Amino acid sequence: MLAIISAGIAPSLALLSYFYLKDEYETEPISMVLKTFIFGAMLVLPIMFIQYVLTEEKVWTSPFAQAFFASSLLEEFFKWFVLFFAVYTHMEFDEHYDGIVYGAAVSLGFATLENIFYLFANGLHTAFGRAVLPVSSHALFGVIMGYYLGKGKFSSGNEKKKWILYSLTVPFLLHGVYDYILIKTDHWTFLMVPFMVYLWWLGLRKVKKAKKIII
Repeated sequence: MLAIISAGIAPSLALLSYFYLKDEYETEPISMVLKTFIFGAMLVLPIMFIQYVLTEEKVWTSPFAQAFFASSLLEEFFKWFVLFFAVYTHMEFDEHYDGIVYGAAVSLGFATLENIFYLFANGLHTAFGRAVLPVSSHALFGVIMGYYLGKGKFSSGNEKKKWILYSLTVPFLLHGVYDYILIKTDHWTFLMVPFMVYLWWLGLRKVKKAKKIII
């Protein structure tokens, strides 16, 4: 049990530490980051319940609907909801890069508990693959979400609305594509490898751009 829990937590902590330490100007309070991480973990059970009901009721049966709505929209919307209503207006969110830290925290909180459940169900031998794909992809969806929320936080008028809209729609679309590749494609590795390379490139590019913006 301890080995599974450790394997489930380790990749998330490593990724969160990486994005946290990239904040070179004013690191966020660890208590606030931890609280956001826990909020993300708390989303897992209600989302799993909703997904179970949708599956049993056969609400969305096509691979496209499963990927983009039953999985991506549900997960990204609730993560965005936590960020927007619990973090976005907080006084600690005082620079653009902070959005990336909190976005990574809520996503990795979700990914951690989901990962632990998966490892208990499927075994420790799946830990490496989980770390490379679901955990890291969740982290990057959160980074991108947080980047656009940071843009929105320090913009005004229509620009603010645009960036806040992007903060939900861009991760939703990327997550949907990720899941669709897994669900629909037989030889999914041939598409997943270039997609993950692109996702890492995009996420790290957002990190670099956010670090250049000093409020």
